[in-house]
Amino acid sequence: MSWFDLVTSFFNWLGSLGYFGMFILSFLSSATIIFPTAFEIILFVSATVMNPLLLGVICGFGTTLGEFVGYYIGLGGKKALPEKYEKKIEQARDYFHKYGGFAVLTLFAATPLPDDVVGIFAGLIHYPKKKFFFAVLIGKTILCLAIAYAGFFSAGWVLNFFGISL
Repeated sequence: MSWFDLVTSFFNWLGSLGYFGMFILSFLSSATIIFPTAFEIILFVSATVMNPLLLGVICGFGTTLGEFVGYYIGLGGKKALPEKYEKKIEQARDYFHKYGGFAVLTLFAATPLPDDVVGIFAGLIHYPKKKFFFAVLIGKTILCLAIAYAGFFSAGWVLNFFGISL
């Protein structure tokens, strides 16, 4: 199978997924804790055959919902921690609330920083779910829109760079 056939098959597969398929992929990629996925590459390439605005918003929502897996792990993990850490967790919670936990969540969600760790911590300290949802939604939507528009405007150039034409 040639590169052209492989790339063509990949684009056909992406087109068959549609927006719902991209929502599911974004949810699943974000629901994995610590393990990296190739979702960003799929999002980048998908924007060449889909509307990047709609794609970025849908994937931002899907990745936000996926982040709740880490949040709930943290929520349940508090019961597993020894009591000797209770005071330190309360101090960390106070600092998180006092110094902009919403901004920290948004920043980590909008960048390649390890947002799974922050999501687990947010659950551990019982950060309000609505605030968590909106902070992560803002950050993930910004990230997904940036990747989608980067793919929309540059995927053709990248393919040409590697000698692949569609």
